[in-house]
Amino acid sequence: MAVHEEYILEVNNLVKHFPLGGGLFTKKKQIVQAVNGISFKVKRGETLGIVGESGCGKSTAGRSIIRLYEPTAGQIIFEGKDVTKAKGKDLMELRRNMQMIFQDPYASLNPRMTVGDIVAEALDIHRLAKGQERTNRIFELLKIVGLNPEHANRFPHEFSGGQRQRVGIARALAVNPSLIICDEPISALDVSIQSQVVNMLGELQEKLGLTYLFIAHDLSMVKYISHRIAVMYLGRIVELSSSRDLYLHPMHPYTQGLLSAILIPDPNVEGKRRRIAPMGNVPSSIDPPSGCYFRTRCPHAMAICAEETPVLQDGGNNHLIACHQVAMLQLSR
Repeated sequence: MAVHEEYILEVNNLVKHFPLGGGLFTKKKQIVQAVNGISFKVKRGETLGIVGESGCGKSTAGRSIIRLYEPTAGQIIFEGKDVTKAKGKDLMELRRNMQMIFQDPYASLNPRMTVGDIVAEALDIHRLAKGQERTNRIFELLKIVGLNPEHANRFPHEFSGGQRQRVGIARALAVNPSLIICDEPISALDVSIQSQVVNMLGELQEKLGLTYLFIAHDLSMVKYISHRIAVMYLGRIVELSSSRDLYLHPMHPYTQGLLSAILIPDPNVEGKRRRIAPMGNVPSSIDPPSGCYFRTRCPHAMAICAEETPVLQDGGNNHLIACHQVAMLQLSR
């Protein structure tokens, strides 16, 4: 789909911290630094993928953008309006245009509601349709996601995982949103079903002019659906570029490690590849390292990495990278 230059979403220095109470032997409160000052923009009609290991803060970022979690700091601009300051009817209207597809299609669906009522819940909340118009809209949405109208009277437990996720997608589409945040929408599905769901999301984007924020840890699938990709590590974005450029020329050591873990279905090629595994374990988000968060696992760490936090800089061709070593190499050229 053609991407328009207008930015539909702007995230500026988004921070989300979760306070923890004191433990058994201490009364000192601790802070989980889930998201630590991330910034990015999304063009209308674009898919921005956000990838990283479990616990890197990508899902928290998505939920904070739609304000399922209240941001600790930062600014979120959606279609020219400040989401972080919106209240009451204004916030409700913004949420109508920003919908979410959740990771677990079973846990996100009310088991006591029929599929028809689940899909129409947003219609009821926003008072968009009643009576036969409501019924017709339910049937239309089910057809759009590849289900049958008679499925409307069934309950979530009567469906497979892939079908339940289609119900979740239909629910997100019900109020004609312009932005959908996809929070790992395929990670709980069988591999054979994942491609079907991703292909359907691509077709819906083309047909309805949707913009996606696609959160996932499967880099191969993210490459397939995304125009650009942001790589997160411990609450920060360490690299952001076009999907093609990121896979052909990964610049950050963390990104290089993630890409080296993707298996290539060719034994001759796979046998010659070198696995780049980061050293040690992921630090705690309660007490992250000083400076560059990745320095404790990076084979190229320098003294400056412990002293200064690297910021995203253009490494060329709009390929943003937060790494002191890469910045020094750029200056030496």
